[in-house]
Amino acid sequence: MFKYGFELADHCQKNDLRICDVAVSHEMQVGECSREEVFKRLKKRRNVMYSACHSTLHNPVPSVSGLTGGDASRLYRYSGEGSPLSGDTVARAMSYALSCFEVNTSMGPIVACPTAGSCGIVPGALFAAAETLDASEEALLESFATAAYIGMIISKNATVSGAEGGCQAECGSASAMAAAALAEMQGGSPQQCLDAAAIALKNVMGLVCDPVAGLVEIPCAKRNASGVANALLSADLVMAGIRSMIPFDEVVSAMYKVGRMLPEALRETAKGGVATTPTGLRYKKQVFGE
Repeated sequence: MFKYGFELADHCQKNDLRICDVAVSHEMQVGECSREEVFKRLKKRRNVMYSACHSTLHNPVPSVSGLTGGDASRLYRYSGEGSPLSGDTVARAMSYALSCFEVNTSMGPIVACPTAGSCGIVPGALFAAAETLDASEEALLESFATAAYIGMIISKNATVSGAEGGCQAECGSASAMAAAALAEMQGGSPQQCLDAAAIALKNVMGLVCDPVAGLVEIPCAKRNASGVANALLSADLVMAGIRSMIPFDEVVSAMYKVGRMLPEALRETAKGGVATTPTGLRYKKQVFGE
């Protein structure tokens, strides 16, 4: 397991490997299993994510608190009937992400990638992109492996916890994971994948975690939707030949430092941000009473 992105990129370049190749080899080693077994496990998780990304598109479900639910269906219907300015791929990706998130808030099965609060970003972006690109099932599974490896590097050098680093650590890390995987899905080099991840993370640097009523619903659901858009645009930038001027590892380090600078009120405690607006407090009273 490489601790830093630059080590990973150097290794891939010297050995003509993709990040997914390294990720799968690592899983074979730590899991003491075959390549076939690794892909079997990936497919199992892929199936859970696919179900979550589609199950509320036509059958809306409310969250346990009753604060959210139904947005995935609204957006999916709009994307099919209208002409979304963000384009078909982005609109579908956002609706998939919202569906996955709504499954989570209704206590259904999801894959936390890297967290439950950001669970829709990676699968939403990758499923939509795979459909647009007509990617094979193997390519899709490889993209999930790439996303996971980027997430592990971030976890080793920073955090993916909103309570520790704000929403930049949760939705930001998920966007970075997805962006790297999207670049690779399109034939991008390992360096381009890392650049995409760096751009995605920079785009939300400093994003606070301010859940209304202390529940991972508002504004978290919309941040899952914006997270897939962030990942897709970051991948497009690098595939156009645009580099991240700040290296991936330095961006991850900066994100961690920024997260530590955030006051307690902005790290999942619901003591600041939109959680303490008059409407946010009204929702809290609605759920928990006086």
